[in-house]
Amino acid sequence: MLQKIGFAPGINKQITATAAEGQWIDCDNVRFRYGTPEKIGGWQQLGADNVTGAARGLHQFINSQSIKYSIIGTNRILYAYSGGVFYDIHPIKSTTTLSNAFSTTNGSAIVTITITSHGFNAGDIVLLDNFTAITNSNYSASDFDDIRFMITSVPTADTITITMPSNETGSGATTSGGIRVRHYYPVGPAVQAKGFGWSLGTWGGEEVGSVTTTLNGAISSTSGGNNGSATEITLTDATQFPSSGTNFVQIGTEEISYTGVTGNKLTGITRGVRGTSPTTHSNGATVTNSSGYVAWGEAASGDLVLEPGMWSLDNFGDKAICLIHDGEVFEWDSAAANATSNRATIISGAPTASRHMLVSTPDRHLVFFGTETTIGTKSSQDDMFIRFSAVEDINTYVPTATNDAGTQRLADGSQIMGAIRGRDAIYVYTDTALFLMRFVGQPFTFSFVQAGTNCGLSGQNAVVEVDGAAYWLSENGFFKYAGALESLPCLVEDFVYDDINIESGNQMITAGLNNLFGEIMWFYPTSSSSVVNRMVSYNYFDSSPQRPVWTVGTLARTAWEDSAIFGKPHALEYDADGVEPSTSATYVQGNTDGTSTYYQHETGTDQVKGGTTTAITSNILSGDFDITQQLARGQLSGTPTFRGDGEFIMKIRRFIPDFISQTGNSQVTLNLRNYSNDTAASSSLGPFTISSSTTKVDTRARARAIALKVENTGSSQDWKLGTFRLDIQPDGRR
Repeated sequence: MLQKIGFAPGINKQITATAAEGQWIDCDNVRFRYGTPEKIGGWQQLGADNVTGAARGLHQFINSQSIKYSIIGTNRILYAYSGGVFYDIHPIKSTTTLSNAFSTTNGSAIVTITITSHGFNAGDIVLLDNFTAITNSNYSASDFDDIRFMITSVPTADTITITMPSNETGSGATTSGGIRVRHYYPVGPAVQAKGFGWSLGTWGGEEVGSVTTTLNGAISSTSGGNNGSATEITLTDATQFPSSGTNFVQIGTEEISYTGVTGNKLTGITRGVRGTSPTTHSNGATVTNSSGYVAWGEAASGDLVLEPGMWSLDNFGDKAICLIHDGEVFEWDSAAANATSNRATIISGAPTASRHMLVSTPDRHLVFFGTETTIGTKSSQDDMFIRFSAVEDINTYVPTATNDAGTQRLADGSQIMGAIRGRDAIYVYTDTALFLMRFVGQPFTFSFVQAGTNCGLSGQNAVVEVDGAAYWLSENGFFKYAGALESLPCLVEDFVYDDINIESGNQMITAGLNNLFGEIMWFYPTSSSSVVNRMVSYNYFDSSPQRPVWTVGTLARTAWEDSAIFGKPHALEYDADGVEPSTSATYVQGNTDGTSTYYQHETGTDQVKGGTTTAITSNILSGDFDITQQLARGQLSGTPTFRGDGEFIMKIRRFIPDFISQTGNSQVTLNLRNYSNDTAASSSLGPFTISSSTTKVDTRARARAIALKVENTGSSQDWKLGTFRLDIQPDGRR
């Protein structure tokens, strides 16, 4: 006889497939709406180009001229997006004019640029311009002029290298004119790194003393130093190396400590520290000051965390406010004449090192979190210190009797992780607690109240606010605050926390709100990945205390913004291997950080990227269900029903599919097994191709338990599931 099979909304991965009778246990690219699963909407690329690096900041606003802008911050470049075009508005840290400072070598693609005491690091971006002529080279001025380059290496404190697309075929380049080198403010790495080993680096190098030079004399692995000394080593130039306390240099894979500097000599040396071993180094070997950082490609030691390059983005009226994580803050006036040709500029009077920033509304203060106790002194940065501007004045931060600027230090936690505007307060998160920051006016300006403990924010971007409630991911679970702290019940919690790289990838976790469907998503890197590659979603529309609705999937986004400004959600996807063509307006020569693609979501049924349409694969899998034979009162025979005890084998003759809506084909599979430890895939029946005209599917199958799987793999196809029916009967106990 025909039996309906119904399933509770959401995914439950907290129990076994056998225990999850009447529930769904896995899915990908699926959402629940009105309790029913369906394929998520498609996404389409915005703009003709990709942007350089990993996007970790996205903010949208409409200015006073009714122009819509997206401000996108990657770990390399700050962009303004409008009208399908990306504009480079990244601030310039320094501009240097050079004359005949380029050198090339026949047969090599490496170009060496001499810039005295440059302070640059490998991976930094430089913009070259004002080229007039190049001789003795196959390269022309157009190969360099107005081109962004990623620095390949820093051989010395006075030289950098860039890499061209092809080798030099001439005898060696000679340049003329006042060539300009514009150094972009460094942001940080594309990914987060933690622990001892390779791939830890500063990538931005704002630490004091991050200097590179060379050895003046070889060092053997068996002697202390060079030039016959056991206690000192001689460098080509030691003038910028720290000279007080115990400091460190790195040569190859070896770390060496020293206690003093005399001329170009490092004195009081100890070889092979920080877990490294003494090694032979030749005259001219690169020496890097590693007191406060570890250079890219060299072994790191200790419990180090290098956070990814991130931005805090907001707007103060027409001005986009842009903070580099642990760095400076900049403004970009969207309403200025020729705005998209202008660059963001540093905000005078503001702190120069802060972890996070936002604009307090409607009172209009610019607030910095984890910032300097002494403005302009980076070494005074306190990870628990808050500083806010005077009202309507983003240039005044020192409190006086005539303004309402001020400061506050929080007590619970070791660092402020992030903050977000709520309906009646700013929610400020440390790594352990939640605080409410409320505007109260003079004389205190803001009040601070602790609202929760053991609920700290996992990463800067791991929180969203909607309808007066904040939702966030903590190392202790998922939380909600809407006047009171709540722990969100989660039926996929163990799966997510076993899967997520929350310790070393916490700052890469990104929360996103899709208010069109009542979804809050957290995108995260798994333990086996250095980049964001999975998501978990909570549906606050369909959830109840008795049945929270969660899904999981492989959708990967590093920045997300809801539909308030552009009508549809916008997001960015990072491709670590992405390379922009040289014809792209966002092209960076020598880029090794990959690219990010900017998408509009809930558009169509497929992915449209670079003019290519790709099907979005979706699927959902149920837990096992079985039957039992129960006697109905007044009946002599039993009626088979689902949610049984597995006593009887089922005989399945056919099933009747039911889709509320369907475009194209879907595939249905019946996974059959007799015992919980059986591998269902080895005895699966199907997949059966189901179209909108399919009325029934004959199966002729036998099993003690069945699981239903629905999937879709074709382009221009969509589905929303109804209630399936199975034609089954008991078929004995064996």
